Amino acid sequence: MYLKNLSLLHKFQTMSKPSLPQGTRDFNAATVQKRQFIFKTIQTVFETYGFQPLETPAMENLETLMGKYGEEGDKLIFKILNNGLDNPQKKEQTLEGIEKLFAGKNSTAITERALRYDLTIPFARYVAMNHGSLSFPFKRYQIQPVWRADRPQKGRYREFYQCDADVVGSESLLNEVDLVAVYLTAFQKLNLPVEVKMNNRKILLALAQICGGEDKLIDLTIAIDKLDKIGWDKVKEELENKNFSEAQQKIIQNYLTIEGSNAEKLNQLSILLGNNEMGLKGIEEINYVLDYHAQTGMDKHLVADFTLARGLNYYTGMIFEVKAIDAQMGSIGGGGRYNDLTSLFGVPNIAGVGISFGVDRIYDVMEEKNLFPSTIGQTTEVLFFNLGEGEAKAAYLQMMQLRDKKIACEIYPEKSKFDKQFKYAEKKGIPNVIIIGTEELAKSECTVKNIITGKQTTLSLSDLSNFEF
Repeated sequence: MYLKNLSLLHKFQTMSKPSLPQGTRDFNAATVQKRQFIFKTIQTVFETYGFQPLETPAMENLETLMGKYGEEGDKLIFKILNNGLDNPQKKEQTLEGIEKLFAGKNSTAITERALRYDLTIPFARYVAMNHGSLSFPFKRYQIQPVWRADRPQKGRYREFYQCDADVVGSESLLNEVDLVAVYLTAFQKLNLPVEVKMNNRKILLALAQICGGEDKLIDLTIAIDKLDKIGWDKVKEELENKNFSEAQQKIIQNYLTIEGSNAEKLNQLSILLGNNEMGLKGIEEINYVLDYHAQTGMDKHLVADFTLARGLNYYTGMIFEVKAIDAQMGSIGGGGRYNDLTSLFGVPNIAGVGISFGVDRIYDVMEEKNLFPSTIGQTTEVLFFNLGEGEAKAAYLQMMQLRDKKIACEIYPEKSKFDKQFKYAEKKGIPNVIIIGTEELAKSECTVKNIITGKQTTLSLSDLSNFEF
């Protein structure tokens, strides 16, 4: 019976082909090394600006996430089926929940948890739970994967990393100034030219007030957020479906077609919004950030863009998006002010602002533009040849001494022909090989060869640890 079951298992295994869930990827060594270069660069900038690391669980309670991202975002949350079905009561509840689901009714008996959609809401939950022990303003960064049940396409995946930096417990616009600098410093170190687009939710709220009332804000921002994807005609249709009048649509169109320098655009906007108090406050905040960075020289990378809406509901002030220059890619970063976020968890009056780096998109753009340093894939600096048991033993001792000096080394594991070991070094991009054969061992010498330049050096084993590779 055991052999029969084993045979059936083998048959099943040979019939099924291995595959990945749609929207996910494997990463080989070269890709991982490039991604780590991005992570380390951004992490260094975060820490230079005074941010401290934080990690939260991959899954959150469903109630923590639902209702925080708007109707569109809620649809993209990956829900997790309940476990513990060996518990009879739990199993009965789950089966009842499935019956309700098929009957078209919602049921929490099937799922009570979900994979995190972003890092901001889990961070807000963390702050709400720990606000009594935190020192404010609290500055944290977080580099972890998130999951969205989105339609996979170029630059859009179902599993991807975010790198976030947030400040909570301060309403000062200096935080926005600093976060803009974080963006531009990080992308400068990555050698990736970008522009940071800025708008303000107060301006969008003022536009909604002019076009029928504050209750129109969500419909307005969702429609505007789709402008670059579907164009004005489709946005106009969406506005009509949301009961915006022809006159209101015309105001919105005038708003979206404002052009010129930052100063010219802000001047046109102030005329369009008139004396609306909320709108004037939003314009003032954009000018504040621009004024600070006029003295740093970073203002030339900042663009006031009133088509920027950021459809997520929790933003209340300045909003940002980063675009790579001359790249066919959507935004590679975004964020903004969210003064009311922790009140969603019963802790009001904790102001916050944050930004996020889209690492997967950044990687794609840097790969497309060939911006990664050529040395990234090089890990092992030295390969010791294996030319026999005694020779390998002597080589191993020398290798450990080099490792103590932080020189990355490895030894070929089997005794093989020179040609095979040379090819291994070339394929892995190892620039140096060390040969300790029978003759070398007898003389306590070794031969060091740089396979890139062809330069070959013979030296004593006692001098090897001081050799400059």
